[in-house]
Amino acid sequence: MAAITVPNTLVLPRVLAVDPTVSRERPATAIAAGRLGVEGAGFPVYRGFAGLSFEDIDPFLMLDQLGPVLNGPYETKGAPWHPHRGFETVTYVLDGEIAHHDSHGGGGVIGDGDTQWMTAGSGILHDEVPTDVVYSQGGWQHGIQLWVNLPSAMKFTPPRYQAITSSKLSLATSGDGGALIRVIAGEMGGIAGPGSTHTPVTIAHITLEPGSRLVLPWNPSYNAMMYQLLGESLITTQRHRLPAHHVGLFGPGDYLEVFGADVQPDGPAATGKSEFLLLGGLPIRETVVQHGPFVMNTKQEIVQAFEDYEKGRFGTIPALS
Repeated sequence: MAAITVPNTLVLPRVLAVDPTVSRERPATAIAAGRLGVEGAGFPVYRGFAGLSFEDIDPFLMLDQLGPVLNGPYETKGAPWHPHRGFETVTYVLDGEIAHHDSHGGGGVIGDGDTQWMTAGSGILHDEVPTDVVYSQGGWQHGIQLWVNLPSAMKFTPPRYQAITSSKLSLATSGDGGALIRVIAGEMGGIAGPGSTHTPVTIAHITLEPGSRLVLPWNPSYNAMMYQLLGESLITTQRHRLPAHHVGLFGPGDYLEVFGADVQPDGPAATGKSEFLLLGGLPIRETVVQHGPFVMNTKQEIVQAFEDYEKGRFGTIPALS
């Protein structure tokens, strides 16, 4: 795995400590398995939130995990030009690289450990495709795409593109030094990430050593969920098992507790450690109406999105300079 690493986590700042005598642990309320699906030009993904309702994951809408997969030359596929309206897409690359272009002039190459944060807002066209090097040479490909909802008052906010390179991520560790915490957006245990969000959320990628324990303060007004990328974790003091491609939902409380399983599963992409995403946000609690790439609050707004798209109101390909 090529996402950002450090040779010695003990040099990193520690997340804030938790006093369990005055704080309440968030219990595990559900564990659900992701399901295999197909996206873009035909690449397989794990749909991490499959089987969960929008109410369960609010303010998030979708989580897809691509790979990890080892592609041969000319095998790597991407997502050709398509529209979005009403939400934000967050693409985090752990291995490989993706070229992005959009109809408002945003874009670039998203490499190992980089994040692309695209606000579709009022409407945008974009693509995410393998670079020429990746397409011709092949190699490992592993990434995540999240959809973050926008409240009704911000559905038509102007489109925006943020390129968050791996060097900009905020790094921290746990009390025992057994965790590498990469904060992409929001605040986690006193560590703030670089992502600028319209909807208040926290997103982090964490690597946890086998047998290590992570105790993390969590904003009590946010919900909390965890998606296991690779390896295996145990969540809460009850040590509920969370295998790869599973999501764990947490109930109300002040902190989260996660353990790296003592024995990690083998596999072609295994790191010997637990790799997972921690996510949470302030629920929007509005009606969600989704049709393909459009996420609005009413059916009438979905119809309008299709009309605007068909009339070319989402920008120009390529974007005019």
